[in-house]
Amino acid sequence: MALIDLRHWHNEPYLIGGLILLAWGYALAVGPFRGRWGLTAPVSRWRQSSYYGSLIIFYMAVGSPFDQLGERFLFSAHMLQHIILIYPCAVLWLLGWPAPVLDGLIKSTGRAHFFGWFLTRPVVAGILYVSVQTIWHIPELYDLALQDRFVHIMEHLSFFSTAVLFWWSVVTRSKRWPPLRLPAQMVYLFAIGVAFTPLFAFITFSSEVLYPTYEFAPRLIPGFSPMDDQLLAGAIMKLGNVVVTVGGFIVIFWLWHRETERIHAATD
Repeated sequence: MALIDLRHWHNEPYLIGGLILLAWGYALAVGPFRGRWGLTAPVSRWRQSSYYGSLIIFYMAVGSPFDQLGERFLFSAHMLQHIILIYPCAVLWLLGWPAPVLDGLIKSTGRAHFFGWFLTRPVVAGILYVSVQTIWHIPELYDLALQDRFVHIMEHLSFFSTAVLFWWSVVTRSKRWPPLRLPAQMVYLFAIGVAFTPLFAFITFSSEVLYPTYEFAPRLIPGFSPMDDQLLAGAIMKLGNVVVTVGGFIVIFWLWHRETERIHAATD
């Protein structure tokens, strides 16, 4: 039975350096530079914890031995890795940014402002989000990412970046690139879940192993076949989407209820 090397941690300069740069930039933006964005009070600890937590989770997903598990042995582990990148990592990263800081940074982009506004519009962001994940799961391209480190990095970065664009319309409260209204957010989440159905079905109900890397990978679990692994991967993708969508519905409905109560109280 194959064994995972628990010493297999990725410490490449581009990974560690990139995460340190993101953490340093954020610390400056919400710390000594926050006055530029009109903030006088310190940014709340929960926002800072969300942002730094997203970076830690990102590194644990792509830099720890878990990456080796998904890259060489189990499709289901690789799928879980992607779920981590597009859900908790992207959401926590966005939650870490106070709206005044986001809007200040957006204003500083100058003419690029419209390009960012366009990419964060729900239809555009949703199409990019679903398309990127669907295209990467084409067997030839997915297997290429498993064999080529640079392609694999591009896969993960594209998953995370398009997830940030997708979640923008739900999580942020930016005025320059505004989110959807609360009721529309629930429709948005539901529509994206429906749009992923063909990809779920393609993976879950395939009659053959889709990716050669996992078909011929050493078996970590006796009796757990490549087809079992592929079925589990499809289930992880589907259940992850369902859990996040339902959880999102609950939070959004609660926020909508609170907003409605405040409006009624103000008009009474």
